[in-house]
Amino acid sequence: MPTRVVIAEDEAIIRLDLREILEEEGYEVVGETGRGDEAVELVRKHEPDVVILDIRMPGMDGLAAAREIGQDRKAAVLMLTAFSQRDLIEEARDAGALAYLVKPFDRNDLLPAIEVALGRHREVLALSKEVEGLEAQIEARRTVDRAKGLLMDSCDLKEHDAFTWIQRTAMQQRKTMREIALQVISDGLRP
Repeated sequence: MPTRVVIAEDEAIIRLDLREILEEEGYEVVGETGRGDEAVELVRKHEPDVVILDIRMPGMDGLAAAREIGQDRKAAVLMLTAFSQRDLIEEARDAGALAYLVKPFDRNDLLPAIEVALGRHREVLALSKEVEGLEAQIEARRTVDRAKGLLMDSCDLKEHDAFTWIQRTAMQQRKTMREIALQVISDGLRP
C-alpha cells in the first residue's frame, strides 16, 4: 500500500513539483492545498501517513497547523520552508514537526526527509502506546492496593493474604485482579 500524503504549500508551482516527485516515487497524494486551515481538514478527512506543510501560508500558518495535527497524532509532519533560522527550526520541532526541509529542495532531499518523519512518527506512536499501557498498569496497581487495604481493615487480613485472595478470586472467576479489586471497592465483595 503506498504512503499517503497531504501537501500544504501556498506556491502552486512548488505544490505541483512536490506532487510530481511523490507520485513518480510511488507515494499517493490524497490532498493538496495552499492554506494551513485546509491542511488540517484534509488530514482529518483523508488520514494520510504524512503531511508536508509550508511554514508561511494564509489562513493558518504551518506551525499552527502542525500543532493541531500533532495533537491527534494522525500523521507525520514534515515542515517545508525557505527559512532556515535556528529559532524557526526549534519552533517547528516544538509544534510537532518530525522533519524539516529547506527550499529549494530536490528529490534526494525530499524522500529521506519523508522517511525520517515517518520513522519518527512510528516511534512516537509506539512510545505513546507504551505510556498508555504503563499508566493502565499503575492504575490497576493502585486499585488493587486500595482493595487490599479495605480487605485488611474489614476482614482483619494481612497484606499478603488480602493480595492472595484477590489473585485467587480473579483466577477462579476468570477476571483481572483489577476487576475483582473494583468489586471489593464498589460492591463490597469479601472473602
